[in-house]
Amino acid sequence: MSYADERFKIACRDIINNGTNTKGEDVRAKWPDGTYAYTLKKFGVLDEYDLRKEFPAITLRKIALKSCMDEILWIMQRKSNNIKDLKPAIWDEWADENGSIGLAYGYQVGQPFIFKKPATKAEFDLIESRCVNFFGEGKGLPSLSSSPRIKMIELDQMDSVLYQLKYEPFSRRIMINTWNFQDLSDMRLQPCAYNFIFNVEKDNSDNSKLILNGMLVQRSQDMLAANGWNVCQYAIFLMMVAQTVGMTPGKLTHVIADCHIYDKHVPLVEELLEREEYPAPKVSLNPNVTNFYEFTTNDLIVEDYKYGPQIKDIPIAI
Repeated sequence: MSYADERFKIACRDIINNGTNTKGEDVRAKWPDGTYAYTLKKFGVLDEYDLRKEFPAITLRKIALKSCMDEILWIMQRKSNNIKDLKPAIWDEWADENGSIGLAYGYQVGQPFIFKKPATKAEFDLIESRCVNFFGEGKGLPSLSSSPRIKMIELDQMDSVLYQLKYEPFSRRIMINTWNFQDLSDMRLQPCAYNFIFNVEKDNSDNSKLILNGMLVQRSQDMLAANGWNVCQYAIFLMMVAQTVGMTPGKLTHVIADCHIYDKHVPLVEELLEREEYPAPKVSLNPNVTNFYEFTTNDLIVEDYKYGPQIKDIPIAI
C-alpha cells in the first residue's frame, strides 16, 4: 500500500473515533443550503513523507496530480490571485465577479522583500550579479534599484527563497508565509496552507550532495476534500524547487492545526477507509527544466498510478 494511504487512514480513524464535535457551536462554514457545516476534529496532526522513498499520493481514490500542480504554479510561479489564471475550478466559490480572491495566496507570494543588507558597493554588486546570473534576463528577474543614500535589491517571496537556497542554503530563514495580518480582511478566504519552510541538510553518504526538506504548516485541513491534494501539490513544489537549485528532494513534513472531517463527509470517509490500497505511483519531473519559472504541468511525469473509484460530488463547505 501507499504510505500516504496508511497515514490518511490513521488520521481519519483517529478523528472519527476520538475527535471532538463542533455541533451546536457558532462555526463560520456553511453548506450551500445555508446550514452550519459542523466537524469532527483533532488538533495538532503531524505527518512526514520521504520523497526519496516514494511519492505521497493516496491510491484510495485518484488525486488529479496535474491539477494540483497547476494550483501550486498559480500561487508560487504565476503569483496570481485571479481564478482566470487557474485551470481547475476549485476557487470559483470564493472569487468575486472579476475572478479575484483578494489579497490572498499568490498576491502575498508576489509581495517584495527588500535586501538592505549590503553596506558596501562591493556587497551590492555581488548580490546584483548573483541575481542576474541565477534568474537570467527574462522572466523572474527581480527588480534591482539603488539611490544615493541607500542601495537595495528587491525580491518577492518566491525569488527570495530561490536566491537563499542557491547562495545561503544553510540559512534557517528560508520560507514563504502568506498569513499577512494587515491584509486578512481583504482576502476572500484566509489561507489554510499559509507557511512553507525550507531546510537544507547534507547527505550523510555524500557530503557534496544537499538534501532539500520542506515543512507545510496549515491552520485548517478538510481531510476528505483537501488532504491528499495538499500533500501532493507541496511534494511537487518541493521537487520543482530542489531541481531548480540542484538538490535532492527529501522529507516533506506536514503540520495541521485543526484537522477535521465535516459532518456530511463522515459516511464518505468511512467508505473510503474500507477500500483496497495500491502501491504509490512513480512521479518525477522533466529533468531538462532547471528554471522554476519554466515548469508547466506538461513537465510532470506520472507512472503506474493505480487507484480506486473517484468520489463524485463531494459537498464543499463555504
